[in-house]
Amino acid sequence: MKKICTLFFYIAIFTSLAQAQSKFVTVQGKEIIGKDGKPFLIKGTNLGNWLVPEGYMFKFKNTNSPAMIHAAIAQVIGPEEAVAFWKKFLQNYVTQKDIHFLKSIGVNSIRVPFNYRLFTKEDYLGVNDDTRGFELLDKVIKWCKAEDLYVILDMHCAPGGQTGDNIDDSFGYPFLFQSEKYKKQTIDIWKKIAARYSKETTVMGYDLLNEPVAHYFNADSLSQYVEPFYKDLVKEIRKVDKNHIMFLGGAQWNTNFKIFGQPFDSKLVYTFHKYGDQPDFGSVKRFIEFRDQFSVPIYAGETGENNDEWVMKFRKVLEENNIGWHFWPYKKMDSPKNIASVNKPALYDSLITYAETPRNSYKDIRNAAPNRKAIKQALNDYLENCKFENCVINEGYVKALGFEVPKK
Repeated sequence: MKKICTLFFYIAIFTSLAQAQSKFVTVQGKEIIGKDGKPFLIKGTNLGNWLVPEGYMFKFKNTNSPAMIHAAIAQVIGPEEAVAFWKKFLQNYVTQKDIHFLKSIGVNSIRVPFNYRLFTKEDYLGVNDDTRGFELLDKVIKWCKAEDLYVILDMHCAPGGQTGDNIDDSFGYPFLFQSEKYKKQTIDIWKKIAARYSKETTVMGYDLLNEPVAHYFNADSLSQYVEPFYKDLVKEIRKVDKNHIMFLGGAQWNTNFKIFGQPFDSKLVYTFHKYGDQPDFGSVKRFIEFRDQFSVPIYAGETGENNDEWVMKFRKVLEENNIGWHFWPYKKMDSPKNIASVNKPALYDSLITYAETPRNSYKDIRNAAPNRKAIKQALNDYLENCKFENCVINEGYVKALGFEVPKK
């Protein structure tokens, strides 16, 4: 009887552990597995431009990184008012209403790009507060939890820069991979994030580095450092979080999977990005071959920025080949190539003109002679227009994604 009781005791412990594990989205062979133990196909969008502002979403071309955009705005309305602008922007651009709407059309998950500076004392959008990152992520995770949506956290901007372009808000080169200081900082930030969310089942996983090593550089020599650093990152994160999936992006805009060898963790998903190609099987063939070779899941972390017909065709290609997706982005200004469009303010062209005028010296800045009153009004109007209730929903795009806008 004593042996039987002991046996039932251990069975109860193992059952409890298995049930706890099943609360997290996980990986099994080529499949991402949901909390119900069944294959889970990611279908959703990216909250681009929110925590990592991008120039083209503001209708700028040359002023395209968060630092450049902040500098341009501060030059016009002053640093104090620029800080106030970004504070309201972070409050208004993504709200609980946005998350509720995304759930209502059929989205099952979102990817949240963020800048590492939100977790440091480094200046970011005029503020050096290392608590902002968690305040913002806690908020969106809470909203998603209430709507039963999963969240992937994406370090879009890593210390030193992992890409070497505007999207990582760096100094124009992927210095991360050749700096022990930046590597340690990246690891420390990810460990801090993972420790906080290690028990949070709404979080699906961590997209460790967005689009490492752009093609502009000596890609072969730099790309060789990407997977070794992923291994170091995952090893350290696993010390505080054994529950979540690690998403690994290929080099050269998440397109080069040749950098990867045998999978080194039991919960890896390999993520590719795909823009501009023909929306057919040929554009995903090599990623599927990688999946088959190593028996691991793959997923399209970013795609889109195209017309409704292309979006529908490519979305179907992905689904027919059991590839989950997050189309990019959820929202931007005056565009049909996303779910929600922000109306362009009446006086906004005055800001575009200033942002695109060369400002390489203080003389240039003076000569640019911005219409400060008009630009201030345009920015205030933008803060109102970007609220969910004031956005235009692109129903054709939503349908192309296989979703449906609820009838009012």
